[in-house]
Amino acid sequence: MKFAIIPPVRSDVTADPDWMTGFARHAEALGFESIVLVEHAVVISGYEHKYPYSESGRMPLPDQCIVPDPLDLLAYLAAVTTTLKLATGVLILPEHHPVVLAKRLATIDRLSAGRVRLCVGVGWMKEELEACGIAFSTRGRRTDECIDVLRLLWGPEDEDGLSFSGEFFEFDHAHSNPKPAQEHGIAIHIGGHTKAAARRAGLRGDGFQPLGLRGEELTKMLKVMNEAAEESGRDPSALELSLGGALSTTTEESVAEAAQAGAHRLVVSPSQSTELAAVCDEMSAFAERIHLQPMS
Repeated sequence: MKFAIIPPVRSDVTADPDWMTGFARHAEALGFESIVLVEHAVVISGYEHKYPYSESGRMPLPDQCIVPDPLDLLAYLAAVTTTLKLATGVLILPEHHPVVLAKRLATIDRLSAGRVRLCVGVGWMKEELEACGIAFSTRGRRTDECIDVLRLLWGPEDEDGLSFSGEFFEFDHAHSNPKPAQEHGIAIHIGGHTKAAARRAGLRGDGFQPLGLRGEELTKMLKVMNEAAEESGRDPSALELSLGGALSTTTEESVAEAAQAGAHRLVVSPSQSTELAAVCDEMSAFAERIHLQPMS
């Protein structure tokens, strides 16, 4: 089992360079596999679209919460760490132009010696997507096309360059360099809880991060993912599963339960403290409790 950690976003500390440096370096020293960053380009006050992961329909972040750009922050963290993998969870993919995004991600991956992992979603806040000029009804199709463009531009090219023609993006004879440091490109995991997300993971993803799913619902969506992979001639066993948890309540027993459910990774969240020492102590207690070992 691999363990990833999300910084305490609600504490408004993720744009503090000293805080984030200390947090990331401590996570790396303890043996956490990766750090995971969230994204909201903007939050629209009074949004009416329902947040799908709480009964209230409101997300836990306040409207004015400090949420730095995840890719810029990953680039910063790449420079202050050496082995910690750098992940998004989730990047709202339809808000990004894939040609520009391919270059940004490949650059971070090269400069970090191949440490980037991408987890993407279609986005739930209709008002945010519309503020970015994206029609909410197109977000799924646009996400699929973005993934296809990213994989194309990260792949091999000859002197004639690369061409793509889709519903949203089109180019001919394009050269995008540098390529990612990782031989097969940057892994793309799919975040979400719906059948569409599970199918997308099976058809196009390298992994699935089913937000908020447990038990029978999780089993059902994994079946959807595996069937989609098989239908498209892909190997379902090659897809990684990342589940979530709380840093303070995760035990050896709950890790074993996640492994039994098929998880390869647990993405854990600390308490929402502004005190770096307190969060580091919480991380250390977790590492001791589950016998986490530093990564080689």
